[in-house]
Amino acid sequence: MGFPFRYKKLAYAAVNVTDLDRSVTFYRDLVGLDLVEQGDGMAFFRCSRDHHNILLCTAPEAGLKRVAFELESETELDNAFAHFTALGMQPAWVAKEECATLKQGRTLRVVERHSQLTVELYSSITHMAKPFVATVAQIARLGHVVIGAVDFEACCKAFVDDFGFRVSDFIEDRISFMRCHPNPFHHTLAVGPASANRLHHINFMVTDIDDVGRALYRMKKHDIKIVYGPGRHPPSNSIFLYFLDPDGSTLEYSFGMEEFPEHGAREARRLEAVAESLDTWGAVPTPEFGAGGQIEVAR
Repeated sequence: MGFPFRYKKLAYAAVNVTDLDRSVTFYRDLVGLDLVEQGDGMAFFRCSRDHHNILLCTAPEAGLKRVAFELESETELDNAFAHFTALGMQPAWVAKEECATLKQGRTLRVVERHSQLTVELYSSITHMAKPFVATVAQIARLGHVVIGAVDFEACCKAFVDDFGFRVSDFIEDRISFMRCHPNPFHHTLAVGPASANRLHHINFMVTDIDDVGRALYRMKKHDIKIVYGPGRHPPSNSIFLYFLDPDGSTLEYSFGMEEFPEHGAREARRLEAVAESLDTWGAVPTPEFGAGGQIEVAR
């Protein structure tokens, strides 16, 4: 018997920033996202036909506000609400006024109890009339979000048992790579251990390996800190580059990723906790890598 509801994709990440104008310039001009609108302490960016894939929110401290996933249909959304209610997780429908601001249809939010991450689910969003036009990078999609959790094992288990994610690969005591089934990409979410519940990094998948190379020199030209890479991740087989945004949050460009069939997918691999399980090229991360701000605790 399958899980009570089905995902379509990772939809957007809401990121807390301390200086909105500074961050808008960075995410537009150096990352290459399309600024859709800005106002009331928020800025909406897209890298697809959706109204937004990144939402920047002004806050006293930088970090991760929430992560949103699109479900396959309204029926799946109702199924999700019933599922979380039965688990005693107190899902809540977002007010119509806020849904209108977000350009989304009915939307629910529920908190993962161990990481305190607010997970948002919806099945419809306004599609922009014009396609996303790439500028400095051929961004294909928002790829994944990685968090650090104090109770690493319990958090990983909850995303599988409560949220229906499938583990693609697991590096012992380091990180669990998970996909929002039946979305095919190797991971749309990953969890690692941390001393505080926090943002580790946000990924953008690009369509050309040259986008990774160009980003390396673009970031260096603008004195943006490179914190890991370029390199190749063995679990997903992707080529990567990590760099910091103005608040010190880690962002990633990656090229290539293993895709899983809905049925008959391979079993998750348990990989040794060594540097070679994270990179085959010999890159060494700096101390700032993945040292993002805390996950905002919902009121």
